[in-house]
Amino acid sequence: MAFSPFRKLFKGLTRTREGIASALRSAVSSHPVDEESLEDLEAALLAADLGPSLTAEVVEEVRRRARREKLDGSGLRAAVREAIRAAIPVTSPAEPGEEGPPRVVFVVGVNGGGKTTTVGKLAARERSRGQRTLVVAADTFRPAAIEQLEIWAERAGVELMKQREGSDPGAVVFDALGAAKSRGLDTVLVDTAGRLHTKVNLMAELEKLVRISSREVEGSPHEVLLVVDATTGQNGLAQAKEFTRVARVTGVVLTKLDGTAKGGVALAIQRQLGVPIRFVGVGEGVDDLLDFDADAFLEGLMGGEEAA
Repeated sequence: MAFSPFRKLFKGLTRTREGIASALRSAVSSHPVDEESLEDLEAALLAADLGPSLTAEVVEEVRRRARREKLDGSGLRAAVREAIRAAIPVTSPAEPGEEGPPRVVFVVGVNGGGKTTTVGKLAARERSRGQRTLVVAADTFRPAAIEQLEIWAERAGVELMKQREGSDPGAVVFDALGAAKSRGLDTVLVDTAGRLHTKVNLMAELEKLVRISSREVEGSPHEVLLVVDATTGQNGLAQAKEFTRVARVTGVVLTKLDGTAKGGVALAIQRQLGVPIRFVGVGEGVDDLLDFDADAFLEGLMGGEEAA
């Protein structure tokens, strides 16, 4: 916990962690751990939005372990942590292909999830790595979306490609990729329109953007990052399933982690979709987008000795 990113993640998971810690304390208030205490644990994991499948698997593993050994506070917490960790698939982020630049990244998701903010934070990360980056305002439908992205691009110190509000998003992407290729830019971040996953026409628009990108830059989009608002819990999982049917989602960005008690949804998404959580958002600052690390996330989720 010595490094600032870990402290931010730990703090961001406070509300989720407190709910689980309370259940752990309740579970060991009577020894040994029994079915009633396991029911308390199950309720806490469901409240944290680990989802019914993962929760059931974790509780069953803890039940088996409790039959073999006496579990005190720290032992129960360790058993829960190990059961969760074992259930999460090992996934790796998409590796860059052998194609030349630019590397094209689409950022997709529903309205209000923090998509445009995420694009700005990603742009800042790319610039800090020395990557010449272009941000593309392909969300031409939402009022003030272009202005919002313009502010973020300025904060990140990167260029912005935009057209007027109501323009064809496909034309914006086409022009941006042409400019990026001719100027030898390294990274193109495309902020797509926030679309409800039930809106067929808007999902079709996303498919169109993917086709344009693949035609203009070989192998692109190289990444499709789906932004999910952690406060939506299991609804976020439903959204993720729909988007994976339209675009080859390569990773998830879980935002607003600091404002929810449902942080476990990150594990549910990764488990059920097999799509890695790439980043987590823990605040509004330009550097409040953290790389997802399963072990660090579990530390934030379960806490230390005092949590027992």
